[in-house]
Amino acid sequence: MDDLTHHLSGARWRKSSLSGDDGGNCVEVATNLPGLVAVRDSKDPSGPALTFGLGVWSAFVKDIKRGSFEV
Repeated sequence: MDDLTHHLSGARWRKSSLSGDDGGNCVEVATNLPGLVAVRDSKDPSGPALTFGLGVWSAFVKDIKRGSFEV
């Protein structure tokens, strides 16, 4: 088991309350990891996860809330 896999083994994943059960595009986020935020596809929980440093994730969330991204 590599170091990152070891860190993710303790992840507590949560899915947005806005996500439906219809198999749409949903992500899960784990914010309980030391120094990391992990993101994965909720339809493939055993698949790969992306990880971000806390500062990068915080800036991303602030930009989303500010409406910085065109949807």
